[in-house]
Amino acid sequence: MTRKQEILHDVVIKFAGDSGDGMQLTGSQFTNNTAMMGIDLATFPDFPAEIRAPQGTLPGVSGFQLRFSSDRVFTPGDACDVLVAMNAAALKTNLTVIKKGGKIIVNTDGFDGKNLRLANYPEGENPLENGSLDNYEVIRMDVTKMTREALKDFTMGMKEKDRAKNMFVLGFLYFMYNRNMENTIGFLKEKFGKKPEIFESNVKVLQAGYNYGDTTETFTTTYSVEKARMDPGSYRSIMGNQAVTYGLIAASQKSGLPIFLGSYPITPASDILHDLSKYKNFGVRTFQAEDEIAAITSAIGAAYGGALGVTTSSGPGIALKGEAIGLAVMLEIPLIVINIQRGGPSTGLPTKTEQSDLMQAYYGRNGECPMPIISASTPGDCFDAVYEAVRISVQHMTPVMFLSDGYIANGAEPWKFPKADDLPAITVKFKTALGHGEEKLQPYLRDEKLARPWAIPGHAGLEHRIGGLEKQNVTGNISYEPENHQLMVKIRQEKVDKIAEYIPEQKLDSGPDKGKILVLGWGSTYGAIKSAVADLQAKGHAVSHAHLRYVRPFPKNLGDIIKNFETVLIPEINNGQLIKIIRDVYFTDAKGYNKIMGVPITKTELVMKLEEMLGSLN
Repeated sequence: MTRKQEILHDVVIKFAGDSGDGMQLTGSQFTNNTAMMGIDLATFPDFPAEIRAPQGTLPGVSGFQLRFSSDRVFTPGDACDVLVAMNAAALKTNLTVIKKGGKIIVNTDGFDGKNLRLANYPEGENPLENGSLDNYEVIRMDVTKMTREALKDFTMGMKEKDRAKNMFVLGFLYFMYNRNMENTIGFLKEKFGKKPEIFESNVKVLQAGYNYGDTTETFTTTYSVEKARMDPGSYRSIMGNQAVTYGLIAASQKSGLPIFLGSYPITPASDILHDLSKYKNFGVRTFQAEDEIAAITSAIGAAYGGALGVTTSSGPGIALKGEAIGLAVMLEIPLIVINIQRGGPSTGLPTKTEQSDLMQAYYGRNGECPMPIISASTPGDCFDAVYEAVRISVQHMTPVMFLSDGYIANGAEPWKFPKADDLPAITVKFKTALGHGEEKLQPYLRDEKLARPWAIPGHAGLEHRIGGLEKQNVTGNISYEPENHQLMVKIRQEKVDKIAEYIPEQKLDSGPDKGKILVLGWGSTYGAIKSAVADLQAKGHAVSHAHLRYVRPFPKNLGDIIKNFETVLIPEINNGQLIKIIRDVYFTDAKGYNKIMGVPITKTELVMKLEEMLGSLN
């Protein structure tokens, strides 16, 4: 059979099904396959909070959105060209994100009476039969039946056979987009090599899905997307939490400090604990503590002993760590506090993304307790951002808060491998002996950065007092004197403020130095802002984009940049947090665009907001 081949420049696919249908695995395999072909991509995994929500229900829908393109992409896409719906609930949940005329691949077995009732369709209503999908190209496949047929000679039970349904869909899409299956077969061999029947059944169904597309006469066109034009170098697909892991290891190797991670599992930060535990060959020690307080205090103890102390959590866990973070600020020792943000307050939305912990990072501790804040913008940027957090922490003798979020942590993008020689040096100076003429250690005698010496245990004459009580300036003795307390509070704040002299000045990501609107962002709004601003710049509008990595202290020229624009727009996935700080520090009447739905801001939303603002200015 002769088929037409069509070249596409940009495709958005969403895999959606029950939380037991393996949509995350399917999406990640298609992502890895795409990355290996040199095609640019961005992903957005979207999964339920429950470990296993009731099968077939709307809360149990798990999704994975992937955008791949021959051009550079910065978001996983606002709307989908293709939706894979494994059941009625998956279709109902995601129908609003499909472009008119888009393709919907449905597993017809997931639209029986039971599944329709669980998805809350009215009695007797079936979206595959009532004309509601007439504006879409619907591809019907009884995936369950064909999976069972492919595995008819296998002795495993029907339940086990049905678990391979996702491989049938993946195989079909590999055919549809002219892909090679070898990397997925290799993955299956690595994962199930010691369980031959499971390995062989998955490969059999993967091939069956590919062959179904190849032999049926329903599909007259296959599609290809060409390689993206990217800077030369070696690339891999990387997720945000993976990049944090690699950034910590690189910083450890460059500084000569062994990593100690004290952590308590919490979504969406747990992957960092899992990943770091694999790298004992780099001198990494991981400790899964009994609670959040034990996790951070163990990391503080490791830092006191001369290690790179790290603790990971999300908003609820950071709240529990609050007093211990204050202890690290009082001790003035290095510590990396990693907060992978999620929807709140309390347990909130454990698997949904939000940028709502910025005020917590700034002020969420008792007393005057300042600490630097570093924010990552994309999955790949997590490497550089956490590396910089380590540099600041050890060279300025302070705990540092590193902010990412669920969207960045679980999303993926192509990442260009940095060369070790190109990474900036992280120089660490331990105090191991008394200096010339020094009769006794002065633990709070400071250098030009206002950093105190890092005197670790085991060196005679360097014994000094630690603990959370206020320290006397220079000597470190306990002090309740009012004047001393005010002095130490001011010094600790000045030390953090002084970091602005040792970080790069803020640069515009794009746009003119002066203009109508500056879109100022931080964190995971980067891709949406960059894409929206590029659209308006292409139409001739004087709109610029600046994105913050250094959130506390701000780069010292940020105020000058802000003054060059008639107005400032700050998009955030919260109810307005950075905007309050910017208004307070720079006395500017910045405007906010806020979305608090557990999902990222889209490019389309920002374009509409910016066009509205430009209309008002004109």
